[in-house]
Amino acid sequence: MMVETEMEVFFKKVRQYTQLTQEAEAAWAKLLVRKVYKKNDFLISEGQVPRKVSFITEGLFSQYFTASDGNVVIKKFFMESQFAASVVAMLKKEPSIFTIKALENSVVWEYDFAQFKKLTLEYEDIAAFYISYMELHWIIEKEPLEISFRYDTASVKYAHFLRSHPALEDRLKQHEIASYLGITPTQLSRIRSQK
Repeated sequence: MMVETEMEVFFKKVRQYTQLTQEAEAAWAKLLVRKVYKKNDFLISEGQVPRKVSFITEGLFSQYFTASDGNVVIKKFFMESQFAASVVAMLKKEPSIFTIKALENSVVWEYDFAQFKKLTLEYEDIAAFYISYMELHWIIEKEPLEISFRYDTASVKYAHFLRSHPALEDRLKQHEIASYLGITPTQLSRIRSQK
């Protein structure tokens, strides 16, 4: 059995959204740079203007901001086969309010977002990927999460987290899950003890 290379894994993921021509794939491949991040390294730090998108082939990252009271609020976890970026800051070319930090030793394929956007003008299939990806992950998936985080109880949010991310619970510390859910580690302990 042949083992897929990391770049093959990248394009296999892209093909879940649209089929690429060989020319488009070759053009995009030229932008890809493999990078290794050690645990606690930063993909992006708060205050930086982000310019890269990272596709994770191995490892785990958290995206968070630090509130004025010093509390860390985790917005999202990025794991294998996901794209990680501070998207709003990148689109607006502004400093990010978020930090993206490696929670494990990680391997990513990075590409420059401005160069990628140029490819969307040259290749219709790359543009189709971009539109499909943004529609699914920034509109369709985001709306129910926003409603859930405003109205659901902590128990319901935790149950949803377990259903949505079954492989993550054992890879995260209790305070990281609690921060993502917007509750205290003590509240999370209580919820877990009732299961």
